[in-house]
Amino acid sequence: MTTRRWQLAHGRYLDLGPKAVVVGILNVTPDSFSDGGLFIAPEKALEQARRMVEEGAAIIDVGGESTRPGFAPITAEEEQGRVLPVVAALAASGGALISVDTYREDTARRAVAAGAHIVNDIWGLQREPGIARVAAETGAGLVIMHTGRERRKLPDVIEDQLLFLRKSLAIARAGNVTDSQIVLDAGFGFAKETAEENLDLMARFAELQALGYPLMAGTSRKRFIGAATGRDPGERAVGTAATSVILRLKGADLFRVHDVAINVDALAVTDAMLARETELPPGH
Repeated sequence: MTTRRWQLAHGRYLDLGPKAVVVGILNVTPDSFSDGGLFIAPEKALEQARRMVEEGAAIIDVGGESTRPGFAPITAEEEQGRVLPVVAALAASGGALISVDTYREDTARRAVAAGAHIVNDIWGLQREPGIARVAAETGAGLVIMHTGRERRKLPDVIEDQLLFLRKSLAIARAGNVTDSQIVLDAGFGFAKETAEENLDLMARFAELQALGYPLMAGTSRKRFIGAATGRDPGERAVGTAATSVILRLKGADLFRVHDVAINVDALAVTDAMLARETELPPGH
């Protein structure tokens, strides 16, 4: 499997390809769909971050605004008040790489200055294109996510992915972001309203490799997993791990999850099988 080096801020990098990378979700919000309010206190957030690192997360993704369907937007000041102290404390403690989940240019810039290595933009640079400038000026890794919110989507799930992400990539290039900084995220659950649409996207996920960038999968505890299993959000860890395995086999490199340990183990077995598969002689 090809290794690609992901350039990050503060002179850091991450090699992607041979081993799946698990990203631990740290929501410092009162209203996220499955863990709202649990980690809004900084000491609780740091405790959870340490737990996820111990379980095998390579990156901690800190978010200060809920992005669940029907979420209530907050101000940039509120968002920064939640995320910047946590980012700074994580940076001071060392260890895991730090991602900030924001679509605001000012929050992204302040978070990288506080120690974040990656900016994760759920609007794919199309809400505040200045995030591309932040990435270019700081060298931060940039996750560009697809969303279908606030626009008319194409009926074909992959055609819509390609339409949206190519526009985002054009914004990134215009802002002087290098290819080595970019990871793409298909945005499971973001205006993919039905279980069938998300399952179709998962089934055809390998087609996104045509764009030529590393891919992140963010299926954790999503509604389509609940539709398949009948389980509530807090009970979807096993279902999430199943999607992680499927998406790893279809080319995903990074996996953004709430439940780190179970996904680390599921992906370790998947990677072991993939490595063994390359060693087998033809016909076996």
